[in-house]
Amino acid sequence: MAKRERVVRMSVEQPLWRALTAYRLLTMVYAVALFGFAYQRFDRPKVAAGYLACLAVWTLVTHRRVANAASCTKGFLGADLTVAIVGVLLTPIADTHERIAAGGPTLPSIWTAGSVLAFAIKGGWRWAGFASTFVAAANVIVHGGNPTRDTLHNVLLVWVASIAIGYVVEVARASEATLARALEIEAATRERERLARDIHDGVLQVLAMVQRRGTELGGEAAELGRMAGEQEVALRTLVSSGLVHTSRISRDQSLGALVDAYEVDEPGADGGELDLRTLLAPHAGSRVSFAEPGTPVPLPVPAAKELAAAVGAALDNVRRHAGEGARAWILVEDWGDEVIVTVRDDGPGIPAGRLDQAEGEGRMGVALSIRGRLRDLGGTAELVSVPGQGTEVELKVPRGRTQ
Repeated sequence: MAKRERVVRMSVEQPLWRALTAYRLLTMVYAVALFGFAYQRFDRPKVAAGYLACLAVWTLVTHRRVANAASCTKGFLGADLTVAIVGVLLTPIADTHERIAAGGPTLPSIWTAGSVLAFAIKGGWRWAGFASTFVAAANVIVHGGNPTRDTLHNVLLVWVASIAIGYVVEVARASEATLARALEIEAATRERERLARDIHDGVLQVLAMVQRRGTELGGEAAELGRMAGEQEVALRTLVSSGLVHTSRISRDQSLGALVDAYEVDEPGADGGELDLRTLLAPHAGSRVSFAEPGTPVPLPVPAAKELAAAVGAALDNVRRHAGEGARAWILVEDWGDEVIVTVRDDGPGIPAGRLDQAEGEGRMGVALSIRGRLRDLGGTAELVSVPGQGTEVELKVPRGRTQ
């Protein structure tokens, strides 16, 4: 048995988390070193030392929390930002007014930017703007509402840089999703090609041989050969149709998960949308041709099933009334705001007034099975038949009104 293939992707965010971990450790050492060099200039050096000791312990204890997006939760981000803002607000208590007015660093110094960058990597540019605004407000408060030019430059730099990094992260996530989808389609295509080769080398050749031998033998064997021929055409159509079901994406609950896995799921299993082509393709056979767009035709699951049932009812009418040798064609068109499915046959056609007569006799195939279903979907069913030239049924379903 062939091994099932899974498509996985490694997150490009992971290097950013590793860089953030190193940044927090280095800036913590830097903040402690700044305090050590200027220890004697502080009014209350014990306050500064106590905060920096807490900052060092917090950084070392929580360094694994910024190792990836899964462990960097919203609660941790809030606590980390609180530690940074408290350090900024404690600066006027520990340091002298002259040093602050001259543009001296706050107690956490550039360590504060690490908290803002964590927001950016985790949640994108909006989260970055939220966190950096709080940091900016704290710096303005520390300077009594009259920050120096250097302070304004630093605040603006953190604000712009964090938002830019958050935006880049969002673009990277979108690119990853696109790449992973392309890899999924490529893997599904390779698997389908492998199955097609196996089926062609085995099942299709056996069916073709049964059809040929049955026709030569005649009698009941000829009927068996005819049925084998129909199944060969149906199977060949199904293999070559290239239908790929909507994929189910399995990922970590938090944004930026390290690994995303994509596996093919049954169509419509999640109750969302369903590719109409997957429901109509099985109708194809030796006497039924199926023409479809090259891209999926998504419809809400109930609408897709009802439309497919209406198509099935139309084909039943062809089998019952158009004769054994009649051929049918199914054409699917996607116009964006509506989906049109046309079922046409080359039978003898329907005499004028025959549908009204059948409805009066209680035979409601067209009235209920076709028109009734389309009416419930907010669509229409138009039937055109010319005696001797076949019948055409056009089914229209508007997308905005389907349920």
